[in-house]
Amino acid sequence: MSTDPTASFYTDNAASYAARERQLPRQRLDAFLAALPAPAAILELGCGGGQDAAYMLSRGFDVTPTDGSAELAREAEKRLGRPVRVMRFEALDATEIFDGIWAEASLLHVPRSALPDIFDRILRALKTGGIFHASFKAGEAEGHDKFGRYYNYPSASWLRDMLSTGGWKNITMTEADGGGFDGEPTRWLYVAAHK
Repeated sequence: MSTDPTASFYTDNAASYAARERQLPRQRLDAFLAALPAPAAILELGCGGGQDAAYMLSRGFDVTPTDGSAELAREAEKRLGRPVRVMRFEALDATEIFDGIWAEASLLHVPRSALPDIFDRILRALKTGGIFHASFKAGEAEGHDKFGRYYNYPSASWLRDMLSTGGWKNITMTEADGGGFDGEPTRWLYVAAHK
């Protein structure tokens, strides 16, 4: 059993987490897909229950879904009817393979100190001109939710500074109020950037 409370949460709650009622982020997905040539190659980091991957696949895109939790990957495989790669973010070791990388509500679990390396890996995995999307729970300091899951809770300016110094172009950031699995009101940061 993992001693990491975040990993343990997804191991222990994979079925209920994957089956939860979740509104598909259709507006963000459509904007992301509209900027890509079909059938673009898309890497999804942290696919969870596979809902976003299913939508992208239904639109004719070549999606590689991944998740760091073997249990969640199995749940996503049931929905998708195809393999889901079990991969932690730090294991991403591709070079100019993907047209787009989608990371909805997944990189928010990466320790702040590790984010620059993960962003470098994502940048390297994208083709020139490739598009990156990610979302984060906004905040000012890292912390944990009521389930013990770790969050990096970045501010918009902190995140923008990190991406700007990391070689990303055309960085756009929007914020919106919403919620999450914990049922708590959440301020979300949505980031898009190009290689």
